[in-house]
Amino acid sequence: MAAPAPSRTRQAAVVYNPIKVDLDRLRDAVAAAESREGWRKSRWLETTPEQPGGEQARRAIADGVDVVLAAGGDGTVRAVAEALRGSDVAIALLPAGTGNLLARNLDMILTHLADSVDLAFGGTDRRIDMGVIELDRPDGSAEEHAFLVMAGFGLDAKMIANARPELKKRVGWLAYVDAIARALRDTDRVRMRVRVDGGEERTASVHTLIAGNCGALPGNVLLLPDAEIDDGLFDVVTLRPEGLLGWVQIWGKITWENGVLRRGGSVGRKLAGMAREVRALRYYRARELDVRLERPEEFELDGDPFGEVIGFRLRVDPGSLIVRVPA
Repeated sequence: MAAPAPSRTRQAAVVYNPIKVDLDRLRDAVAAAESREGWRKSRWLETTPEQPGGEQARRAIADGVDVVLAAGGDGTVRAVAEALRGSDVAIALLPAGTGNLLARNLDMILTHLADSVDLAFGGTDRRIDMGVIELDRPDGSAEEHAFLVMAGFGLDAKMIANARPELKKRVGWLAYVDAIARALRDTDRVRMRVRVDGGEERTASVHTLIAGNCGALPGNVLLLPDAEIDDGLFDVVTLRPEGLLGWVQIWGKITWENGVLRRGGSVGRKLAGMAREVRALRYYRARELDVRLERPEEFELDGDPFGEVIGFRLRVDPGSLIVRVPA
């Protein structure tokens, strides 16, 4: 009787942005990890401005890899995750870029390349939700994307659009502090029609709307304090400040109540629960969100600018992405 055929040796693919990574260091770290764990040589797939990671990840799936290492900024991670959505192939996160928003919200410390690569080959898998959004453009066209962390218009989209590229290269996420200061000068509101979970359509006038699967922004800013990455829901916040005082109240709630008290254990959370509501800021939860705007607004997905929209439809895709996390 013939001996049973050996099981297939596992293999990884590395989708990398050549501008964001030290390729020699990355190749050395991957070679050491795959040798130690007994994996086959990894596939290496470089991104381009025209193909930021999605097409490369789809090729990796077709080749039957077990995990895809996303080595780039938040844009690379989003593009790879969008392609892996609904598959049985996990995404592994490596340190690069200014945000690493998904890693921050998974409490993963991505400061050492070798440790992050080791995690990709030896960690465990966790299923998380993804967001799916259809964007309606002012010219009448529409396009669909998936995202991991946050989507919206207003403050965050203007902040990202205002972030100076040369400052981001020098100081990373601190560049957004400068961008926020300039975005806050814009006090215009936009009227919108919104429908939550297929319910009654309502109208509102807001400066900012953000729907998030995760709550934390760069700089330890906890914008959506109750957001969970695997609860099948979006947390949504709208900002409606009345002048400078309104912005001061919003910023105080986000930085002090959300950022300090809610992270201060049971006592801190109790104090946060006793705090007065801020009229300029409203939270709610949804599985689906349909928004029509009275005028085009800049939009962002996971920290990347996505141009102007006149409306959008959001829905949660529960448990649709596998992420490699610490065991």
